[in-house]
Amino acid sequence: MNWKNLAERILTGASIKREEALKILNSSDDDLLAVLDAAFLLRKKFFGRGVQLHVIRNARNGLCGEDCAYCSQSAKATGGGEKYRMQSVNELVAGAQNAHALGALRYCIVTSGRGPKEDDLRIVAEAAKKIKKRFKIQICVSLGSVSKKQAQALKKSGVNRFNHNLETSARYFPNICSTHTYADRLKTAMAVKAAGLELCCGGLIGMGEALEDRVDLAFAMRKVDADSIPVNFLDPRPGTRLAALKRISAREALRALAMFRFVNPDREIRVAGGREACLGSLQALAIFAANSIFTNGYLTTGGQGYQADLALIESAGFHVSGTSESPPEG
Repeated sequence: MNWKNLAERILTGASIKREEALKILNSSDDDLLAVLDAAFLLRKKFFGRGVQLHVIRNARNGLCGEDCAYCSQSAKATGGGEKYRMQSVNELVAGAQNAHALGALRYCIVTSGRGPKEDDLRIVAEAAKKIKKRFKIQICVSLGSVSKKQAQALKKSGVNRFNHNLETSARYFPNICSTHTYADRLKTAMAVKAAGLELCCGGLIGMGEALEDRVDLAFAMRKVDADSIPVNFLDPRPGTRLAALKRISAREALRALAMFRFVNPDREIRVAGGREACLGSLQALAIFAANSIFTNGYLTTGGQGYQADLALIESAGFHVSGTSESPPEG
């Protein structure tokens, strides 16, 4: 298959077909660089060579009643990870200050649990107001399931974006969670869009799903009109139901990123959790398809560090993009 021709066709306004997306995932190792080169044509058109940095603040860890198979914070996990209750407004503001100092475009406040209590919403809203007064940084929050009214209140406080991942395809979702449904997750995604917030919505690759499930997830992102798509790669956590799975290969991860770019050419695509563990020495190739990364770690695992991420970006010929950067030419 001529991958460059496919990218050029998409640049004229056409959409990739489902069978073509599946061919990307089934492409050979000999074709990998050609696939990434074609994905880069799309990435460059909409994002130039800029890489957006996001910093996560894990505002509440553990204490979650859900049974998501991949998550060490789940009620069913036995890993014995650290647990702590909701952080204070001052702690969240301090996290934003650190993120701003690193040149992050977005500061992401994340809490464990099915959904936020009123106290959680109050703390996040108060923190958002203070952050917006002090720092030029965008705010994304991930608080579980929310209603349109709750999402509107967050937007009013200064929150720019809400994250709520679909995680996998509708078909495969029952294999990873039984305490809530795929439809529940879709409902929150729709509430976020209806409230006028940007929607950050992606998933987790490598949970035992079929390649067709990955394609279905990418097309679901297009259907929900996700503004940002974090692509996570399973790094199996001790004590979880998926602890015995092997990580997917770097080549498989890169094909997935390219496929998400082809299906959602003009959307922010982030190399999220599992980047260092799954991509290893091939991390730099990921940003030829994706235009965003988390830096300084994830929810329950650390990353390779800010300086190493900067070196990675610069060595590949890219640069950190900030809030004041002009749109790419061409």
